[in-house]
Amino acid sequence: MEIFYTIFYQPLYNLLVIFYDFYPAAGMGLAIILITVLIKCLLFPFTFKSLKGQKQMNELQPKIAKIREDYKDDKEKMAQELMSVYKDNNVNPFSSCLPLLIQLPIFFALYKVLRDGLTQINADHLYSFVHAPESINSVFLGIVDLAQISIPLAVLAALAQYYQVKQTMVNKPAKEVKASSGAMDENMMANMNKMMLYFMPAMTLMIGCTSMPGGVMLYWLSTTAITILLYMMFIKRPKKEEKK
Repeated sequence: MEIFYTIFYQPLYNLLVIFYDFYPAAGMGLAIILITVLIKCLLFPFTFKSLKGQKQMNELQPKIAKIREDYKDDKEKMAQELMSVYKDNNVNPFSSCLPLLIQLPIFFALYKVLRDGLTQINADHLYSFVHAPESINSVFLGIVDLAQISIPLAVLAALAQYYQVKQTMVNKPAKEVKASSGAMDENMMANMNKMMLYFMPAMTLMIGCTSMPGGVMLYWLSTTAITILLYMMFIKRPKKEEKK
């Protein structure tokens, strides 16, 4: 717990206070958005690699399914051919998991920070050079109290997450191979992605409406929106340019 506090909790707590002190009139909402942007900037290389990997895996599904069908009786050869496809296309099937694993401790730390710091600031957590504000304005845009549960923010966060998953979800195999036994894994992956398309937003909505403060939902909405924007800027855009 001491390592978690030193590496994640205390730095995020101080950053939140620093951003809040930057423009207190805007309230804690601006501070949360700024800290979200900073975290996204720090994680950009991992996020970009993840989004790119998801797109590449999607495009490779017909070829992968064909290999599974052609070598269904020779598992060793199948594995070699699959590894060759991944290597030739510079794709790591597990790359999309890395940003999520990195973001989890940050999310848990930020949840604790927002739970503890949205109503009052504990000077014991602050570095010596950080000024503790006398009061905290937790109202966002004059209407949403980020210290309380916010159903509108939970709904928006869930909808944004649905759109993000839908952007990058793996399609089903091509028609010529989807009926073959070799496409079984690809069909399973597509079905899992479809489940995640609905399950993850539903979980976000349920948690946001029952236990998470609005500040956490604002962070989740902001980080999802930025991820969508990054996908459109760096992943989807080149594909359009290639068609011209």
